[in-house]
Amino acid sequence: MVELWYNKPKEQVLKDLNADPKNGLSKQEVAKRLESYGKNELEAKKEVSLFKKVLEQLKDPMIIVLLIAAFLSYVSSGFTDWIESVIILLIVVVNAIISISQENNANKSLEALKKMSAPLAKVIREGKLEHVETSSLVPGDIIDLEVGDLVPADARILSSSSLKADESAMTGESVPVTKKDIDVLPDDTGLADRKNMLISSTIVTNGRATCVVTNTGMKTEVGQIANMLNTEDDNVTPLQIKMAEISKILSIACLGICVLMFVIGIIYQRPVLEIFMMAVALGVAAIPEGLAAIVTIVLALGVQRLVKRHAIVKKLPAVETLGAASVICSDKTGTLTQNKMTIVETFAPKEESDELLLTIGALCNDTKLTVEANSDIQVSGDPTETAFITKAYEEDLNKNDLDAAYPRVAEVPFDSERKLMSTIHQMPNGYRVMVKGAPDVLLGRCHIDDELRQEVLDKNSEMASKALRVLGLAYKDISELPEEATTENTEVDLTFVGLVGMIDPPREEVKQAVAECYDAGIRPVMITGDHQLTAIAIAKELGIYQEGNQALTGAELDQISQEQLIADVSKYAVYARVSPEHKMRIIKAWQANEKVVAMTGDGVNDAPALKVADIGCAMGITGTDVAKGAADMILTDDNFATIVHAVEQGRGIYSNIKKSIQYLLSCNIGEVITIFVATALNFHQMPLVAIQLLWLNLVTDALPALALGMEPVEPGVMKQKPRDSRKSIFADGFASSMIFYGVLVGVITLAAYWLGEYVLSDPTNADGTANTMAFATLVFGELTRAYAVRSETRSIFKIGLFSNSAMNKAFVVSLAMQLAVLFIPFLQPIFNIHTLTGLEWLIVVLLSLVPLVVSEINKAIRHN
Repeated sequence: MVELWYNKPKEQVLKDLNADPKNGLSKQEVAKRLESYGKNELEAKKEVSLFKKVLEQLKDPMIIVLLIAAFLSYVSSGFTDWIESVIILLIVVVNAIISISQENNANKSLEALKKMSAPLAKVIREGKLEHVETSSLVPGDIIDLEVGDLVPADARILSSSSLKADESAMTGESVPVTKKDIDVLPDDTGLADRKNMLISSTIVTNGRATCVVTNTGMKTEVGQIANMLNTEDDNVTPLQIKMAEISKILSIACLGICVLMFVIGIIYQRPVLEIFMMAVALGVAAIPEGLAAIVTIVLALGVQRLVKRHAIVKKLPAVETLGAASVICSDKTGTLTQNKMTIVETFAPKEESDELLLTIGALCNDTKLTVEANSDIQVSGDPTETAFITKAYEEDLNKNDLDAAYPRVAEVPFDSERKLMSTIHQMPNGYRVMVKGAPDVLLGRCHIDDELRQEVLDKNSEMASKALRVLGLAYKDISELPEEATTENTEVDLTFVGLVGMIDPPREEVKQAVAECYDAGIRPVMITGDHQLTAIAIAKELGIYQEGNQALTGAELDQISQEQLIADVSKYAVYARVSPEHKMRIIKAWQANEKVVAMTGDGVNDAPALKVADIGCAMGITGTDVAKGAADMILTDDNFATIVHAVEQGRGIYSNIKKSIQYLLSCNIGEVITIFVATALNFHQMPLVAIQLLWLNLVTDALPALALGMEPVEPGVMKQKPRDSRKSIFADGFASSMIFYGVLVGVITLAAYWLGEYVLSDPTNADGTANTMAFATLVFGELTRAYAVRSETRSIFKIGLFSNSAMNKAFVVSLAMQLAVLFIPFLQPIFNIHTLTGLEWLIVVLLSLVPLVVSEINKAIRHN
């Protein structure tokens, strides 16, 4: 367990670390400690070799089935026809290449964490201040820090002056945090409230400090995050589970068909070798060889669609996982909010004070303002101060102009003890002291009557109840400039001007996105390192926190067991002041309730949660490299609403994959039924010859199935509840529908053969009419079946015949290929084709339309 350093006096910290605050460590001691503690670096996770990645792909159940099919196909040909086996193997290779190329490099997150480390640190060793590489720091080193420094290791503050640090990436705090030498903090103090500690990889934004290094490398807070990223395994996605299920069922079906055919062959006393070859051939025919490749391509097409909607997906299965999301856990700062403090409310007792309020806020301010050629502005400084500059500029008060007109001649810098900042400015007729700070402190330094004082205090309480950060502003005019500006001679006898309330406001589009989440049966949850009151206020405004919901802090979460959290997790809509470990606990609690969890975030502190979530979504603009490295998807516009659009696309993609599977398997069932019935009834000739079977798989499988994968998202998909990730892909009538239409395709094929052999042709079928009619009916029937599969509930006429151009192109190309075989003279003998009469063609066409007509009647009945 990592030792705590914030809960003991600094003298005890120095003693435990055997550190000397004046002289620092000796070089010999540093060498010993480097040997003991190791370098101040993050350990990289061992990268998976390309060979292992390939093996992982080959372990996929669907790939195993395909490899077995390739071998059996070669065996069934008598070890002579290797073309189909090579085609299957090529499908496996292409599928592996596409999948591996989409995988994220294992160490990207860690490399980004390493880049966050400061290259040099100022350290006292042997009584001298030296600049050393941060990797050589050890616990017990005494370091100096000032504005702009990157904190090189976790450290306990020994002394400080006006110290502030930007910890937003680690804790979610929207403004820099005041740090100071507080002697002892309680044991249960959360990371965001450890005022006497500095966190590695955060930035000093104000003041200076002398600190003692307490933890280095993997023992730091950043190191613990890196360790979580290293140890968390990737989740198995819902689609991967479903594909494994399909592979298992196909394997059982293939084996069952082989055994059954073998038994039938024995009954009819056929040669054993012939029986074996026939059984294996039919078993292979039952496997849709292109299914794995088609699923991969459909996912890749989904990735391209999402890029146009400002989302970059790094792992193909993650596209579909979005569609199964039932909970979205979102960070607040920078994700739900703008990550920009904004003045949203002002209070000035006198009307004429409004302009004065902003003038004081702009002048008593250290922000740098840059006005660009297009009148856009860039501000750099403390977020609280930049809010004044932005608001003043909107009211035609340019800070640069104000500074030129009323130059600053003296100041009393902000101090966290007195909670005030004052500046003195040259005015046309003397000088003016301008003050801003905590309202309760400021009021004690102002001339103000009791009635107005109470009004101001009430307004301050009202603003604070809305989770606004409230500052008071005041001034006084003086005739002479003091020799030295102090709080005693400047911050007294002030005239109160007013209050301003500011907050990091919600993104405008998020409220609508949250409403869409509820419509879609998705539970939005806020997880933040910010204060509880602020988090609840934002959550209420966005609609995340509703009547009956509860909020929980990190300290309260520490008192709850994981079992209790799993039982009660649905009660909580807001989690505040939480650490990375808390975020992971929350996500795992939802996952234990069989929920598919998406997590959005932008900070370093979000990275472990992004990794453990079923789908991690990082912000592309404000997001840290660490968050992007750990995520499955990056939102390039930092828009929470984009994830809702991505969920819609994910649902559409899963629906399209189901359509492709439904189509391919029902077609294969039709082929198997045709051959199986002919064998079982001991037909003197098979309805389809081997080359026809190979050809129809080429013509009917690939293009139509791919086109189904490009079907537009059906209307109303975001009004449906998330699908149950535990439910089989064959549930809810999927299997019965697939079998029914597969049998129907087989029946119309056998009907065409029977009519061709016993009704329309001579009894010997010497001219091949029956084979040709069966072959043509099966191909055309499967092509029209593709149109029927486009929607489970909506008529093809309601969808629109031409609403999916890819399907129309696939139909035309496949139809042209089939007609070429049927009509081009030199191809006819190769495929055992006989020229059909008009009546025979009419029968073929009518039978081919049966699956589409039956499907439309079924949809109409279900609709009514």
